[in-house]
Amino acid sequence: MAYRSDDDYDYLFKVVLIGDSGVGKSNLLSRFTKNEFSLESKSTIGVEFATRSISVSEKIVKAQIWDTAGQERYRAITSAYYRGAVGALLVYDITRNATFENMQRWLKELRDHTDSSTVIMLVGNKADLRHLRAVSTEDAMEFAERENTFFMETSALESINVDNAFTEVLTQIFGIVSRKTLNASDGAMALPKGQTINVGATDDDVSAVKKVGCC
Repeated sequence: MAYRSDDDYDYLFKVVLIGDSGVGKSNLLSRFTKNEFSLESKSTIGVEFATRSISVSEKIVKAQIWDTAGQERYRAITSAYYRGAVGALLVYDITRNATFENMQRWLKELRDHTDSSTVIMLVGNKADLRHLRAVSTEDAMEFAERENTFFMETSALESINVDNAFTEVLTQIFGIVSRKTLNASDGAMALPKGQTINVGATDDDVSAVKKVGCC
C-alpha cells in the first residue's frame, strides 16, 4: 500500500471512551493509537484525544478518539465531549464489579447526548487479570444483548482484542454511513466528494466527513 500522510483519509469518525476512573481507558487509547502501555498512567485530567487511521472496504477511515476523566467532578464537560460522536466504547474493569454496575448510568448519559444510530461497544478491560475476575463474561454479554450493544473483553496490557474492539466500532460506523449514502442517492450514485455525511449529528459537529479530492 502506498504511503498516505496523516491528513490523507476518506472519512473521519469521532469515537468517545467512557467509564469510571481507573478502568484503563487511557491505556486502551494509547495501545490502539501508539501501541504503548504505561503502568504508571495517571487519571486523565479533562479531555485528550488521539487519532489512528485504518482501512475499511478499501477506504481510509481516520478515528479521532476522545478520552476523558471518569471522576464525577469532571462531568460538566459532557455536552462538548459527546458532541458529534458516532461511536463509543463503554469501558469497565472486569476485576471491579462497581465499574460494571455503573455501565447503566454511563450508557444513559451517552444516549442522552448522542443520536440513536451511535455505535456502542461494551468493553470489559483488564482481561489479563483472570484470577481477580469479579464480572463474569456471561453477565456482560447479557447486558450487551439487553441494551443492543456490541461486546468484547480486552487487555490493554497484553494487547488482547484492543485493535479488534476499535476496528469493529469503526467498521460498523462505516456501514451506517455507506447505507445513508446509498439512501441519499437512491443507490444511483455516491455523494459528491467533499460533502459532509451526518450520522445523527448537527451540521457543525464532527461526524463523518468525505474529504475533497480523495480517491
